[in-house]
Amino acid sequence: MAKQIFINLAVKDLQKSMDFYTALGFTNNPQFSDDNGKCMVWCENIFVMILTHEKFATFATKPIADTKTNLAGLFSLSVDSIEEVNTIVNKGIEAGGIEPTEMKDYGFMQQRTIEDFDGHTWEVFYMDISKFPTEVSE
Repeated sequence: MAKQIFINLAVKDLQKSMDFYTALGFTNNPQFSDDNGKCMVWCENIFVMILTHEKFATFATKPIADTKTNLAGLFSLSVDSIEEVNTIVNKGIEAGGIEPTEMKDYGFMQQRTIEDFDGHTWEVFYMDISKFPTEVSE
């Protein structure tokens, strides 16, 4: 079996969250989806499982964090261009997400941040490694 990443997120409104992730460019895999969870596919080996709090709690060993007020993790998605960064984040905003900070430009990398309805934080970025600084300043 190929190595894959499955990110599991507790969400309050499954359908609203599925619509949000679809707007970002994820697709739903109905084979691994039901009324308590949806498998959202980013690419061949990266999946986000959005799960109701009840379903998520069956896997959890700790209380579910309130990600509206506390940061539980930062999830980053790399894309092929700054235009794609802008398209994804703008579609996410149109679908009800929020952009908590302005775009960050590091010269070799541009990054925008978007939060879903539950406060899960996604950083969408484009990196041009040819612009990565080669000298270390002292």
